[in-house]
Order: sequence, then structure tokens, then C-alpha cells
Amino acid sequence: MLALGVLAQAAGTLVVATPAYLIPLLHLQQGVPLPQVGLLVAAPTVGLVLTLVAWGALADRVGERWVIAGGLALAAVLTALAAAAGGLVATGLLLLVAGGATGSCNAASGRVVVGWFPSRRRGLAMGIRQMSQPLGVAVAALVVPPLAQAGGVGLPLAVGAAATGALAFACAAGITDPPRPPRSVLVAGISPYRRDRFLLRVHLVSVLLVVPQFTLSTFGLVWLIADLRWTATAAGVVVAVAQLAGAGGRIVVGSLSDRFGRMLLLRLVAVAGVVALLLVAATGAVGWALPAAVLLVIATTVSVADNGLAFTSVAEAAGPAWSGRALGVQNTGQFLAASAVAPGVGALVALVGYPVAFALVAIAPLAALPLVPKADVHAG
Repeated sequence: MLALGVLAQAAGTLVVATPAYLIPLLHLQQGVPLPQVGLLVAAPTVGLVLTLVAWGALADRVGERWVIAGGLALAAVLTALAAAAGGLVATGLLLLVAGGATGSCNAASGRVVVGWFPSRRRGLAMGIRQMSQPLGVAVAALVVPPLAQAGGVGLPLAVGAAATGALAFACAAGITDPPRPPRSVLVAGISPYRRDRFLLRVHLVSVLLVVPQFTLSTFGLVWLIADLRWTATAAGVVVAVAQLAGAGGRIVVGSLSDRFGRMLLLRLVAVAGVVALLLVAATGAVGWALPAAVLLVIATTVSVADNGLAFTSVAEAAGPAWSGRALGVQNTGQFLAASAVAPGVGALVALVGYPVAFALVAIAPLAALPLVPKADVHAG
């Protein structure tokens, strides 16, 4: 269940992340303005925002297997159509809907992990599951630029369609829904949002902490190429290494949270995020290409470390009757912020440059610190 959840989410992430790694082709070679490219980058993320709660509610009602498999199959068809589309507007609209289809994996695969693993191992298991996003981004960073160079926009999208299609079949064949409470318990459950403000605070913290994550994953590659004069291939390797390091970091942080508590680790990640972003900005400002790349890897690792902590905490606090919807709300907030990052930070970079933009983004994790709850909450 864990392996299929990781691979399903990674395939969906590959589709969502692909437009970010088309920036060198579209902006640097074809001259499309950066804010306009940012709208294409944001399109699949906006689709996620519009569908995540609905997918989560459907998983609460009918289970995880067919939600994941059906969503991935739909994403495969729509991404294939986007690959064959003639212009950026049509491609963007199809990616908007394809991104919404990939949202089926977000809440449903999280429910699979929470359902099959006990609390004492859930942080580690969810840390492994959450490595799916940086894994998908790492694959995109490695394969999209050379594929785009060879075959334009359509070829990397065709690869994403093939990946989501293959995982749709695998999940339909291999996923077994975890045991569920009786329907009377699910229907009678009281909303955890009425109990206290824990879930709301975790949602807000996650929204703020996702800003540096998507800033670095969206603009790290083009920053290395445009400002620090790395080749597209070398920059892709750096970004891929950063994403893989982030995947490993999620596992380590998740395991530590099983021992020391998720909120304590979440608070430490926010502090580290502020420091890392300021160091990236400083080395970029003076043009130190190699140190800046090393710090980009570190900052990217830190920026993704919170996701598993928050995701696990939301599922545990919501309980089995509400976890799908709560995880949908969690991801909706994150991707709503992420959809604003590409055009917003793109415009900021155009105005003040990459180093200053990265330094200003550090305000987001700083603002998250006082919002982190003091202790974990377990509803089931």
C-alpha cells in the first residue's frame, strides 16, 4: 500500500511539476515573459485547489482504491490531450483539468497510509509517503528539460501521461482499502473543526511553509541558469539532487516525529527555513555559484520537511470519519498558496531579482512560527 501510494503521488506530481521545467525553453529560448509562463506553471496547481476537498470527501465515502485509480486514469487522458494541443492557452486549460484529476491521490493515498499503519510508526510511514512529491519533482527536473529541448512542450507531457496511466492500472490492481469504522460512526462523527483550533492552525502554518517550497522548486532551475550561468543539464542535476535529498529528509523528520512529537519538529523546520533562505539569498547576491547551489539543495530539503509532519497531524487530529476531507482542506490551502507563487514570485523576481526575492520569501516561515500548536492532537 505504501509503495503504490508513493508511486501514484509521484506520477501525479510529475504532471503538475512539468510546466515549471518548461521555463528554460519557453522563457529563455522562446522569449515568453516570465509572469505569463508563471500562469502556465500555476495551471495544474489551480486545478488541484478546485478538486482536493471533493476528492477527499469521495474517499471518505467510497474508499481509496477507485478514487486513486480513477483520478490517475483521467489525468492520463487529459495530459495526453495537453501534449497534443497546439498552443499554450489550450495546453494550460487542459493542464488545469489534469491537475484537478491528479488531486485524487493527495488525500486518498494519505488515508491509505494512516489506515494501514499504527500511530507509533505513522510518522515514518507518512514521511516515506511524502517523499513522493520531491521524487516526482526530481524526475521532472531530470527529464523535462532535455525532452523539451528534443521535442518541445508535448514530449515531456506525453511522458507524464504514460506514467499516470501505468500507475492507474497498478493501483486498481494492487491497492486494498484499509479497515473502516461502521458507517454509523462515520455519519455521526462531529466535525473536528468545531472541537478546537488545532486543525486550522496547522492548515495556516502549512500554507505559509509551502511558499518557500514552491518558490525553490519553480525558480531554482532557472535561477541557476540565468543568474549563476549553470548549463540546463547541470542545473537539472542540482535540482534533482535537492529533491531527492528532500525526500530523504522527510523520512528522517517523520521518524523523529514518532519519538519527539510532530509539532516540535514542525517548529524547528520553520526556523531552519528562515535561515536557509537568507543564506541562499546572500550567496546568490554575491554570485558564488557553487556555494549557492549547495545551499539551494539544503534549503530545498528544509522546505519540504514539514509536509509529512503536517499531513500526519491533520489525519490524526481529524480521525477516520473526517480525515479525507481534512486532508483535502490541508492540500487545498497549500496548493492555493502554491498557485500564487509562480506568477507572484515571478513578478517579484522581475522587479527585484532572485536574491532579494528569496530573502523576502523568508518572511513566510518566520510568520508561521507563532502559529504552530504547542502539542499534538490524536482523535483516532
